[in-house]
Amino acid sequence: MNPAAFELPETKLDEIDKKILTIFHEDGRISFTDLGKQVGLSRVAVATRVTNLMEKGIIEKFTAVINPSQIGMDVSAFYNVEVEPQHLQSVAEQLSLDPAVTSLYHMTGPSKLHMHGIFSSNKEMENFLVEKLYPMEGVISVDCQVLIKRYKSRMGMKL
Repeated sequence: MNPAAFELPETKLDEIDKKILTIFHEDGRISFTDLGKQVGLSRVAVATRVTNLMEKGIIEKFTAVINPSQIGMDVSAFYNVEVEPQHLQSVAEQLSLDPAVTSLYHMTGPSKLHMHGIFSSNKEMENFLVEKLYPMEGVISVDCQVLIKRYKSRMGMKL
């Protein structure tokens, strides 16, 4: 797919809201004054639009993106976890509470969870597998792949 050909489906967002979201995706710390200058609105009008985007759930939250390797979290692993259907919700709830788990999704297939976790070492990852994940009631199988090199990573959706 040609990246230049990417288009959003029809939405209820006007061009100014789309510009606001694009600018925020690049710089979430931009002031409403500077944002207003870029989209041609007053600070108050931009603040109102941002509040509206938040109330609609289009903007979920503002956050800092931390580079895990810069704080000693050097092991990044992706998991496919097969779970007995009757335990899927319970396993998902337990895993979502674990601080090592950065993302968790229910995928198509026979009760599959796809998960990402970060760890300070291979030993910490092994302990997570042996002491937490494998013993969970309902876990049938675990496939784990460790990240070698990150080429692209993006938080949220870019317009």
